[in-house]
Amino acid sequence: MQYLSRFEPLAMLLVVIGGLNWAIVALFDTNVVSELFGSGTLTDVVYVLVGLAALSYVPRLVAHMQEMSHHLRPHGA
Repeated sequence: MQYLSRFEPLAMLLVVIGGLNWAIVALFDTNVVSELFGSGTLTDVVYVLVGLAALSYVPRLVAHMQEMSHHLRPHGA
């Protein structure tokens, strides 16, 4: 688990880059990743890395949602 925590800042950066890219695609119809790297394998690698970074946050999101549901439950339930 310590191995994953070392890469957490990089994963967060990739998730932010992916989110910003989607916002720019929606607002300006321009894909920054494709503009920078073309339409080849390197672009695919960037997309895979962004996707893996996002997947690394799924367990934390699920745990956070479970924690929130425990706080929202009525005491008598």
